Amino acid sequence: MRYVAFIHHDGEPGYGISFPDFPGCVSDGDTIDEAILRGGEALAFHLEGMVNDNQKIPDPRSVEEIQRDPSLQEWREGATLCIVPAILDKGSPRRINISVDYGLLQAIDNEAKRRGMTRSAFLSGAARKEIEERSLGS
Repeated sequence: MRYVAFIHHDGEPGYGISFPDFPGCVSDGDTIDEAILRGGEALAFHLEGMVNDNQKIPDPRSVEEIQRDPSLQEWREGATLCIVPAILDKGSPRRINISVDYGLLQAIDNEAKRRGMTRSAFLSGAARKEIEERSLGS
């Protein structure tokens, strides 16, 4: 899932990020990119709390819905909109079967070993990083 976020800059150093679908879920960063990454962490933490409290997680609203919502008019003022992926660690890894070129598999295993990681941890981390970086437009 991906949620719309507002990036705020009030002239002071740094940037704030907030989520109109989750009032109270906020973060910040020295740069816009850092605010988005930290916002993703805050969003995941917020969602984990909702799951633990048996609250329903709302479906993401579209940018158009957020822009049309009159109750957000003041909140939108001066903000830049961005999309942040919601990556919830469910604490229950799943065994999967994937196909990877043998040369790539060897490179993955070598790099995972160099970092003191398992293949699964390395691939999970690489996938998470790719998803987060794509949200930054990298």
